[in-house]
Amino acid sequence: MNSIAIFCGSALGSDPVYLQAAQLAGKTLAQHGIALVYGGGRSGLMGMVADSALQAGGKVIGVIPKQLVDRELAHPHLTELHVVENMHQRKTLMSELSDGFIAIPGGAGTLEEIFEQWTWAQLGIHLKPCAFLNTAGFYDDLLKFVQMTADKGFTHQRFSSGLVVSESIEEILAQFKDYQPPQPKWGIADQQDLVKQA
Repeated sequence: MNSIAIFCGSALGSDPVYLQAAQLAGKTLAQHGIALVYGGGRSGLMGMVADSALQAGGKVIGVIPKQLVDRELAHPHLTELHVVENMHQRKTLMSELSDGFIAIPGGAGTLEEIFEQWTWAQLGIHLKPCAFLNTAGFYDDLLKFVQMTADKGFTHQRFSSGLVVSESIEEILAQFKDYQPPQPKWGIADQQDLVKQA
C-alpha cells in the first residue's frame, strides 16, 4: 500500500490512550513508507497523527474544505495540502488518494467518513479495506451494532466480516496487505436472492 487515510477526532478525547494511539499510528505508517492521508487540520488527534508521521519522516497529505481552513487551523507543515470547496469534495479526494481507510477514536465526523467509505466498498465504488483501530475497546459497542444489522438482515455478513478490527495498527496493516474484498452488493449472490424472493 502506498497511502492510507486515517479518520479521527479534531479533539484529543478524555483519555491519554487515544493520543498515544494516534501518535503510534502516524509513526507506524511513516516507518512502513506509507503516506498518511487525513483531514488536514492541526488540532486534536488529527494534528497528533500528522505530527507523528512527519516527525518520523513520513509523507502527509491533508485535504480540507476552504471554510474549515481557519476553523480547524489547517496544518502548516504538511507534505501536501489540498484545499477543496466542500466536505463532499474532501471525502471524494481522500478516497481517491488512499489505498485503505482506518478510523481511530473520534466523533460523528469520524463515523460519517468511515461509514461512507465502507458503504462505497459494499457498492463496488472501490474495493479498498476499511478498519477500526479499536483502542481500549472504543468501538466495541459500535461493532456490536454493526453485527446486529447483519443479524437482522440489513447488512450482508460478508460486509460486516470484511471490516478489519484490531487494537494494533501493525495488525491492521498486516491484514490490509492480505485483504481480499468481499463481492460487492448486487453481485451474483444478491441477484439470486432477488430471484428467490420474486
